[in-house]
Amino acid sequence: ASSISALVSFFSPAGFCFGLHVDGPPIIPTLTTSYVHGTSSTSLLHMTVAESLQRSVERWPDREAMAFLQDGVRKTFAQFQQDVDQAAAGLLALGMKKGDRLGMWGPNTYEWVLFQFATAKAGIILVAVNPAYQMQEVEFALQKVGCKAVVCPTQFKTLNYCDMLRKICPEIETSSPGDIKSSRYRSPVSPSANRLSPTLWLYKCSNVRIIFYQGTTGAPKGATLSHHNIINNAYFIGRRMGYHWRVICVPVPLYHCFGSVGAGICMAVHGISTVYPSRGYDGKANLAAIESERCTFIYGTPTMYVDMVNQLDLTKYDLSSVVGGIMAGSPCPQELVKKVVFDLKVKEITIGYGTTENSPVTFLASPLDNVERKTETVGYITDHLEAKIVDPTTGMIVPVGASGEIMIRGYCVMLEYWNDNAKTDECITKDRWYKTGDIGSMDAYGYCKIDGRIKDMIIRGGENIYPAEIEQFLHRHPKVKEAQVVGVKDERMGEEICACIKLVDGADCTAEEIKAYCKGQISHFKIPRYILFVTSYPLTITGKIQKNKLSEQVEKQLKK
Repeated sequence: ASSISALVSFFSPAGFCFGLHVDGPPIIPTLTTSYVHGTSSTSLLHMTVAESLQRSVERWPDREAMAFLQDGVRKTFAQFQQDVDQAAAGLLALGMKKGDRLGMWGPNTYEWVLFQFATAKAGIILVAVNPAYQMQEVEFALQKVGCKAVVCPTQFKTLNYCDMLRKICPEIETSSPGDIKSSRYRSPVSPSANRLSPTLWLYKCSNVRIIFYQGTTGAPKGATLSHHNIINNAYFIGRRMGYHWRVICVPVPLYHCFGSVGAGICMAVHGISTVYPSRGYDGKANLAAIESERCTFIYGTPTMYVDMVNQLDLTKYDLSSVVGGIMAGSPCPQELVKKVVFDLKVKEITIGYGTTENSPVTFLASPLDNVERKTETVGYITDHLEAKIVDPTTGMIVPVGASGEIMIRGYCVMLEYWNDNAKTDECITKDRWYKTGDIGSMDAYGYCKIDGRIKDMIIRGGENIYPAEIEQFLHRHPKVKEAQVVGVKDERMGEEICACIKLVDGADCTAEEIKAYCKGQISHFKIPRYILFVTSYPLTITGKIQKNKLSEQVEKQLKK
């Protein structure tokens, strides 16, 4: 039935295909322009985060919902529900009210998921704060959204959260618990686990949660997401991936949508079991968790997968339980995907594409797709969403196969950037199309290919060059473990290309060898003028390359 339904598409009177049924992978090339609407026989869900958890508790009360291995915490769905009820009651007893904001600042711990659901149940808005934030950054985030409370560990790695909060709010030292008076913040309170009340008042509402994230450039922004946004995104991710039986290894950070929606909300919606290997990413802990917990599925950014496939003692781990996984968060090199499929035997690895502002997933491959589609595209549109590729200058939809800016419309688009109308209007059109800032193309089947970011585009002597294309090519070189391409200023050409390359462990290579490899294989103007061999890249906490910082480092190095 799914094969038949996948053939169904819809045409306008002019003969242009505008709908693609996505109950199964598209098998007929029906698109005639770079616009697609993912029609579906499955309806959207209309429930809150708390309701989704309650439904799973009723169906699988004794199933293990999560295991935080570093802290030794394990909870069944029924146990988790009890903790959520108590934490929600405690927040309300402390004086927090519907619509108040609570900052969740820390790494992957049980408390993160606990307060993710407790705030939702109490009608409180969760603000996910980057655990790597320094004092000025967290102060900006807390002031921007007016947090009334903050939940955090005492410290994590070299970051002492409590000390930073004391500097931001010195009144903590002289205030009574739960009644902090601050001259810089409005009516803050301070949640404490030992002050939770057994009394419980619950709000049934569709309040929002905020995902506060640090982009690779610019000031952090608060993408405001609703229950409807994240519940449905988790629902359709799970349906495409077959989440009725998964045990998922989750090394990605919870403060990011990949972790909080892909793990936390998917757990509640689909009743899956989630395993968190460590508080912060640790490659060896990740492999050990897969082996000991017999995980069937893996999440990870490309950087995390690079780390995994290059572990020197990889063969000592029994990873035979793993069937599939999702690779997302930044551009996924084709050669890396092939290594995961053939070397790690993860046959059902899929590539996902999205943004925090889109809750986050918009395009997702099917586990049944062939290797070419898994390595060359980010899959096809998910249920009930629209996507189009437009000329960045004219805004017109481009032909199939042509590159342009990817735009998304549908249930997944965020409500707004919190308290930032100008930035919201800049990114969301009046008819609710979200402008991703990513450059991509779409084939006649509806599969999307990502070419790079508009802001990362290099203009060399009038030629528009997308770094992702060169990076994909360089990853084919047998001595290259990872490659990142950035533009550097040049008086004559405007910009020149620099490739920053990590070599395979033990490999020896020269810049001349890399350039010779490129010659005759890619256009001459795409061959990097500068080749630098590096051991690391500047990363965000989610494993994304900070290309602006990398470019700054490169320019400083080249000037020496």
